Amino acid sequence: MADCKNEQRVNIKFPVKLNKSAIETFHLLTEAYGEDCMSRARVFEWHERFSEGRESVTDNARPGRPRTTVTDENIEKVRNKHRRLGVRAIAEEVHLDRESFRHILTEKLNPKKVCAKMVPKMLSDEQKGGSKERNLDLLKRIEDEPDLLDSVITCD
Repeated sequence: MADCKNEQRVNIKFPVKLNKSAIETFHLLTEAYGEDCMSRARVFEWHERFSEGRESVTDNARPGRPRTTVTDENIEKVRNKHRRLGVRAIAEEVHLDRESFRHILTEKLNPKKVCAKMVPKMLSDEQKGGSKERNLDLLKRIEDEPDLLDSVITCD
């Protein structure tokens, strides 16, 4: 996506050098990129920047503190923790705040759900039979895949 933006910004520079207006530049980009064209406001913004002499097509550095907790080391710590622990317990154990832990878990490790079943207290005979079948199926899967339970993450 960033490459497409930079490509379009490069293509804005050419009409600027030919003294084309911002609206003409926007129409050219729309013709070339269709739906993927950057917005009219962004085209006008970059047209003005290049008209004022800007050469770089990359964004300026933004102020703010960079992420320091989502590091390769912390990702490995989370990956290596016992998977039967709860989310909160793992986050506390590796000394991460909840948001950083959530980011590592969902964006970096992307675990898959294996099973998630709610079991009512009182089961009918039909439900008991279905439950037995599911449990036998799960036991067979565990026999076939001994590491299956290592991929289970519990939530609290």
